[in-house]
Amino acid sequence: MGDKGAGNHSDVTDFILVGFRVRPEFHSLFFLLFLLVYGMVLLGNISMMAIIVTDSQLNTPMYFFLGNLSFIDLSYSTIIAPKAMVNFLSEKKIVSFAGCVAQLFFFTLFIVTEGFVLAAMAYDRFIAICNPLLYGVHMSRHLCTQMVAGSYFCGWVSSILQASITFSASFCASRVIDHFYCDSYQIEKISCSSLFVNKIVSFSLAAFIILPTIVVIVVFYVYIVTTVLKIPSSEGRKKAFSTCSSHLGVVSLLYGTVSFVYLIPPSNPELRKVASVFYILVTPMLNPLIYSLRNKDVKQALRKILWRRKALS
Repeated sequence: MGDKGAGNHSDVTDFILVGFRVRPEFHSLFFLLFLLVYGMVLLGNISMMAIIVTDSQLNTPMYFFLGNLSFIDLSYSTIIAPKAMVNFLSEKKIVSFAGCVAQLFFFTLFIVTEGFVLAAMAYDRFIAICNPLLYGVHMSRHLCTQMVAGSYFCGWVSSILQASITFSASFCASRVIDHFYCDSYQIEKISCSSLFVNKIVSFSLAAFIILPTIVVIVVFYVYIVTTVLKIPSSEGRKKAFSTCSSHLGVVSLLYGTVSFVYLIPPSNPELRKVASVFYILVTPMLNPLIYSLRNKDVKQALRKILWRRKALS
């Protein structure tokens, strides 16, 4: 299929994903790097979910959210990484129109859902530190389930709006997407339709769905820091901070990398691609490590599983 052609989106059967503009001999290296990191994403997040499910002591709101976070990280990495690895070893680097729609839809679904789950986890830490005596009342299983379901609902609404408005455009100039996955910004660049409505929808999603999660997290942490600083003993302050340091690290990692991607000027698309790798693969790889290395409960549960395996062998 050529990359030029006339017609609207109904005539488009596939797109070409350019990937990284490097010499062909580097494609195998990129494949191996993606394979290594994606393998660690699979191992880390599946292990985290298995630990949470099998250990009854981790049957708490914080680990309920953490289990969902691991599932989300695993999901949006899986939506992007396997196809990117296939294209590294392929000459055509083609993705079908339906495949591109599905990739953008599900990636938006999970990345937006993650933002809301992180906000729910911030609320959990706020209650645990600022109102510990009422923690069991405020953080009931029913409420936690509702918060996660609401997170997925907001992700679902966002993905429907983003995918429908992106692919309602006409593609009559080019079908070459300058990225290693179906990124909405790059898709809009090859459209020959007016993007006014697209920009309105994108701004609305940012203003009414994405921005509130950031504001909620910041507000809760202002209260958390204020409360912790009132604790008289340094040991008490250290213990209180340790209960939310892992979550704060995950939040900083995700929003830091995503913000960096969108602050990079459009004139430097290769740097945007490299930065995208961080929130698509590196962040999901590091999240289980952050929670396991800095969390006594997870380390203890992991030791139990390893001890049982040794006892059975």
